Amino acid sequence: MDLTYSEEEEAFRARLREWLAATLPQLPPRPDPADWPGRRAYDLGWQRRLYDAGYAGLHWPVDAGGQGATPTQHLIYLEETERAGAPYVGANFVGLLHAGPTIAAEGTAAQRARWLPPVLRGDEVWCQGFSEPDAGSDLASLRTRAVRDGDDYVISGSKIWTSHAEVADWCELLVRTTPVSETVPKHRGITWLALPMDAPGVTIRPLRTLAGSTEFAEMFLDEVRVPVGNRVGDENDGWRVTMVTLSFERGTAFVGEVVACRRTLGQLAAEARKNGRWDDPVLRRRLGRLNAEFSALWRLTQWNVGEAQRTGGVPGVGGSVFKLRYSHARQELYDTAAEVLGPDSLDLGREWNLDRLSSLSYTIAAGTSQIQQNIVAERILGLPKGR
Repeated sequence: MDLTYSEEEEAFRARLREWLAATLPQLPPRPDPADWPGRRAYDLGWQRRLYDAGYAGLHWPVDAGGQGATPTQHLIYLEETERAGAPYVGANFVGLLHAGPTIAAEGTAAQRARWLPPVLRGDEVWCQGFSEPDAGSDLASLRTRAVRDGDDYVISGSKIWTSHAEVADWCELLVRTTPVSETVPKHRGITWLALPMDAPGVTIRPLRTLAGSTEFAEMFLDEVRVPVGNRVGDENDGWRVTMVTLSFERGTAFVGEVVACRRTLGQLAAEARKNGRWDDPVLRRRLGRLNAEFSALWRLTQWNVGEAQRTGGVPGVGGSVFKLRYSHARQELYDTAAEVLGPDSLDLGREWNLDRLSSLSYTIAAGTSQIQQNIVAERILGLPKGR
């Protein structure tokens, strides 16, 4: 694979840099991190600016409302927006990075027309209703039931770790439409639905994290009616559709964060030089190795995105290799930040310390490291499944 940039790609980079330089100073002040309605408004305002400038859904196919950009242009976009300190996708990361790409790949023409333009324009926010109290890493064990009643599914159950549920308009929801039995294994009988969050019977209870934030919530569903037309894929085919969602979540959703981590690494080196910790050869070696680690992850990202484009736009199992290594590298990065900061690492108001706390979840979120190791072993290395 040619990993150099063409003249056309560098011209794209120059135009993007010019737009960012003109646009970022016009943004309003960022809201308080605890103000989720304010953060929703801020994030969607940024999304609308991207849409108006032709940068929304840059890598989405044209028939899904995107710009049909090349994988390399998409990576350039991520590089430049991160380096410029532009806002992240924020409250609508599920819509832009998970649900939207899944609907683009698996939805009908009518579903794509209904749900994708509002995501790209910054009109609607999505959340993800996958995990349950007893079905996290073993997602196929989910028990939230959906019973067909005419043109509706009637849903009862609960979900947990539902990101931004309190400000979401829609939820990508997994439900069990056929009970597990001797003839129906747990991976069968699951269906992928789009749930309107204002439907009667939906109750949201925010969860407070170790860092004091409330971006996660519990969601309770009490005989909630969802139209059959909101089903993406066939009934009982939701596990396959879910694998498409998870391939995006593991394969491309963290791409921008690699660039952010590389920027953080440079800032840590500068801080170490300033406070005298640069004199420690062990710390310098650790920073150097992390630099090599994130450079390799960026190259792996380029390969994964290019491979996804070659095979139809859906990331493959290479995303699990990336997710596995990135999760641990991110944790090590912020452990190193604590070494650089010394006693200041106990001050949650100090830069990088909240990131250190959030990094603890990365080996769990989007599939635990143990799950990723199983995927790599079975689907890439061809090892036998565990008993």
